[in-house]
Amino acid sequence: MKDSTSKKVDVKITRERLAELLNEDLSREYQAIIAYVVYSQVLKGAEYMNIADQPEAHAHDELKHALIISRQIDYLGKMPSVTPKPVRTSDKPKDMLRFDLVTRTRPFASIATAFASAKRSANSPWRNKFARS
Repeated sequence: MKDSTSKKVDVKITRERLAELLNEDLSREYQAIIAYVVYSQVLKGAEYMNIADQPEAHAHDELKHALIISRQIDYLGKMPSVTPKPVRTSDKPKDMLRFDLVTRTRPFASIATAFASAKRSANSPWRNKFARS
């Protein structure tokens, strides 16, 4: 008898839906870029010496992610989003660090599901690109 937890669910996803999910992720990348740029400039003082340069480095990483995602959206024949998710700020650096932690640790289940589905779909442009070797 097969274990019910090992059952594959074949969910079909359209190019439009995949592009929509990627655009949601792109908006989160923009949000992170903006937040890290701001945070990198306002985290000052001895309390933050060990981490003050980290937000700037993360901003560069997020920009790379945004470029990759926007390239994939364009490949799907859609226009990449230009609107970031809202960025939370505060006069208190500890609050901004907490905002960052909450914002960046949420799961990206929707996009992971979309990619998994796209990989299984016979007519997906992602099928060969992400096939296991």
